[in-house]
Amino acid sequence: MENKELVANALSKALDNELSVEDILPKIERPKDSKMGDLAFPTFILAKKFRKAPQQIAADVVEKIDQSSFDHVEAAGPYVNFFLDKSNFSEDVLSAVLDQKENYGQNEDGKGGNVTIDMSSPNIAKPISMGHLRSTVIGNSVAEILRKNGYNPIKDNHLGDWGTQFGKLITAYLMWGNEEDVKKDPINNLVKYYVKFHKIDKEQPELDDVARDWFRKLENGDEQATKLWKWFREVSLEAFGEIYDKLGITFDTYNGEAFYNDKLQDVVDSLQEKGLLSKSQGATIVDLQKYDLNPALILKSDGASLYITRDIATAIYRDQTYHPAMNLYVVGSEQTYYFKQLKAVLMEMGVPSAKNLHHIPFGLITVNGKKLSTRSGRIILLDEVLNESIAIAKKQIAEKNPDLPNKEEVAKEVGVGAIVFGDLKNEKINNIDFNLEDQLRFEGETGPYVQYARARAESILRKAGDIDFSNVDKKLNDAESWNVIKLLNDFPARVKMACDEFEPSVIAKYSLRLAKSFNKYYAHTKILDDDEQRDARLALVKSVSIVLKESLRLLGVKAPDEM
Repeated sequence: MENKELVANALSKALDNELSVEDILPKIERPKDSKMGDLAFPTFILAKKFRKAPQQIAADVVEKIDQSSFDHVEAAGPYVNFFLDKSNFSEDVLSAVLDQKENYGQNEDGKGGNVTIDMSSPNIAKPISMGHLRSTVIGNSVAEILRKNGYNPIKDNHLGDWGTQFGKLITAYLMWGNEEDVKKDPINNLVKYYVKFHKIDKEQPELDDVARDWFRKLENGDEQATKLWKWFREVSLEAFGEIYDKLGITFDTYNGEAFYNDKLQDVVDSLQEKGLLSKSQGATIVDLQKYDLNPALILKSDGASLYITRDIATAIYRDQTYHPAMNLYVVGSEQTYYFKQLKAVLMEMGVPSAKNLHHIPFGLITVNGKKLSTRSGRIILLDEVLNESIAIAKKQIAEKNPDLPNKEEVAKEVGVGAIVFGDLKNEKINNIDFNLEDQLRFEGETGPYVQYARARAESILRKAGDIDFSNVDKKLNDAESWNVIKLLNDFPARVKMACDEFEPSVIAKYSLRLAKSFNKYYAHTKILDDDEQRDARLALVKSVSIVLKESLRLLGVKAPDEM
C-alpha cells in the first residue's frame, strides 16, 4: 500500500490535484506482466474530464510527473506504468522481513477482540472420517489467520454428544455389544453396532421405538443410559485426541450439545417473553417473514427441542461468556439456509453479537466421486489416511535423502502437511475429490513442494554460515530477484485479505507462488558466489524462508528445516 500511495501522490500532483490521492488509490492496478511495470494507472476515467483521448492523457502525465522516486515511468497506450526503484524497494522489503521475522505481516486490526469459531464437531461414538477434515483444518487455519490480524480466536469443538442417535447406539450395544471388544477398539466397534442397527432397522422398524425409549431414559437421567453415554463420550474423546495431536490442532473448549441441555428452557422462555413464538400445526415457531425466510421450528408438536434450539442456547452462552467481536461457524455449505435462520432468530432476540454471526461454508469432500456416509458404512477414516500419508512420505524421504536426521518426524510433518495443504489450497466453497498420491508429490501445487522450497532455502543458509543480517546491504536490482521481492512485499496484504474473506486458500496460493518464484530464482542465480551482492542475496533467501514458514504455519502445516 505504501507504494500505491507513492504512485497516487505523484499522479495527483501531475494532474494539478484534479483528482485526490483518495480518488486515485482504488484505481491503481497491478499489471499481469511485469514488463508493463509494477503498478499502473488507467487514464480512461479522465477522458471526459480533460476532453482528450486516454492515450494522450497518459503521455501528458508522463511528461509532467516527478519520476525521482521511481526507476522510471512510461506511457503505454491509455496506461501510465510505474517501475519501482528496485534497489531501495528491495532494501525496504528485506529489512522489514528480517527485522520483524515471524511477526512480518502481523497487524492489530482485530484490536484483541474475541472470535468464537465453531469447528470440527465430530459425533461421539463415531470415527473422525475424511468428512470431518474440512471443518477441522479450515477452522484451525482461520483461527491462526485471525490471530495474525490482531483477534483472539476461541476454537470451540462443538461435539455431537446428544440426540436420538444415542438411543440407537445404546439399543445396538445392549443387543449386540461386548464390553471387552469396546475396551480394545472403542470407536470401530461402536460404529459397527451403529451401522448394524440401521441395516436391521430396515427390516425391523420396531427397533426405532426401542431406541426412542432409550433416548427418553437418557434425557430423564436413567442410571444405565447415562453410564453408557458417559462411557461412549470418554472413549471417543480419547480417540479424537490422538488424531488432533497428529494434525497439531488444539481447542479451547469441547462444550458439546449436552452442555446446553439445562439452558434450553431459558431459550424458550426468552423467546416467549419477547413475543416471538407462535404455533403452527401444533409446533412452536418463530416467524421470519421479514427476513424472507421460512419459519424457524423451535419445538416439535410433542415439545421436543431441535438443533436450532440448542444452537440459540449456544450462541447466547458464547455471547455472554466471550462478548465476541464475531461468532463463526465452519460448517458445510448445505447448511447455509439454516444459518440464515439462526442469525435471524438471534437478531430478533437482540443478542448483541448476532449481527456479526458468520457462516463459513465449504464444499464436500468426496473420494473417487462418492460422498462419505457413516450410516451406510461408506467411510474413510481420517487416522488411516494420515498414517498412510506419513508412510508414503517416509518412503519418499528414504529414497531421496536416506541420511536425513529425524526421518520419522519429518515424514510426519510432510505426510500430515500434504493432506492439510491439499485441502486448503482449494477455495473453501469448492468440492474436493481426494487423491492422496497427488497431494504427496514434490512437484506441482502441493504442500511438499512448498515445504521443500523452504528446506532448500535453509540448506543454502547453512552452507553460507552465520551472517548478521542487521549490518548487510540489502539492495538488489537484478531481474531474477525482483519477482521474489515483490511477492515478499505482498505478504501483509494477503494476510489481510485471507482474514477479510475467511479464506485460507489466499495464503496457500500465495505460498505456492512464492515457492515457485524462489525456485526459479535459485535455478538462475549463483547465490553463494563471493561478490559484493552475496549477502544481499542471502538476505533474500532468509526472508523467503521466514515468510514460507509463516505462511505454512497459518495453514497449520509444519516447515521442516531439512527434507
